[in-house]
Amino acid sequence: MASPYFVEHNVKFEGSSKPNKRPDMSSFFAQLEVIKTSNPHAQPMPIDTAAASRLLGDQFRFLQVNSSDASHSEFLDNLIGSIEEGEDEPSGVPQTYLDELERVPKKQLKQGETCPICNEKFLDDQYPLVVVLPCHKTHKFDLECVSPWLLMKGTCPLDRKEMIKKKEKPKKVDSEDEEDDEMGMYS
Repeated sequence: MASPYFVEHNVKFEGSSKPNKRPDMSSFFAQLEVIKTSNPHAQPMPIDTAAASRLLGDQFRFLQVNSSDASHSEFLDNLIGSIEEGEDEPSGVPQTYLDELERVPKKQLKQGETCPICNEKFLDDQYPLVVVLPCHKTHKFDLECVSPWLLMKGTCPLDRKEMIKKKEKPKKVDSEDEEDDEMGMYS
């Protein structure tokens, strides 16, 4: 069975050989759906978030094993370490953020440019879907590669800048201060 990438892009293969470009991330996305909830006050189950982190780490390990470039392997090792140390609640971006990322037209891609995650040349893909992250105009990724990271971590894989500024929670007022105010108001 063809991976979702090849189905989505209507890629047909003659013979039985298919390129092994990227791992199939469908298991990760299915696990991520388990984590999402319509109740913003509910916390996901730790076992579910750990499973999603493990699946993402496994996909990066797959890319790392198949990498022939030492610096690329080291970059993936760094991403895997970051995933493993933060297996708590995902702090990623919403799907709507991914949908609004700036797409890079194929005409603007340069020969030899590669995705930092899968290390594949963008122009080797017949239908590249490349996005540029807002932190820096040179931070270009295959959307299929960067979206799992952004959904879990919410930071740029290269410089770890947050993609969405978190709203600061209002500081809780001490109940003693409230009592003092009430006493002063009525005395």
